[in-house]
Amino acid sequence: MTDEEDAPRTGDERRGEEADALRRLLAECETRQNETIVLAARLRHEINNPLTGLLGQTQLLLRGKLGDAERRRVQTIEQLAMRIKDSVAELRHIQPPDKTNSQS
Repeated sequence: MTDEEDAPRTGDERRGEEADALRRLLAECETRQNETIVLAARLRHEINNPLTGLLGQTQLLLRGKLGDAERRRVQTIEQLAMRIKDSVAELRHIQPPDKTNSQS
């Protein structure tokens, strides 16, 4: 150990080290947040593409001649697909924070 390592740290040095640790932690949190935002956008896209096709096909089927049982089944598929669509739409709320309002 050097003499500098043996010397007691001042309050300013400790606060500086704590501030550095907080900055590193904040940077790590921001990185994870950005990764989550990117993942949410990718998931929305990857789910919405086939879902749009599924809904389109159910609507085409419902325009045609179907028996009562088949019509109910297709309507059930359409309703369930709409539930998925609504759930996926909630992912749009995962956005980066507005930094202009958080810096006061």
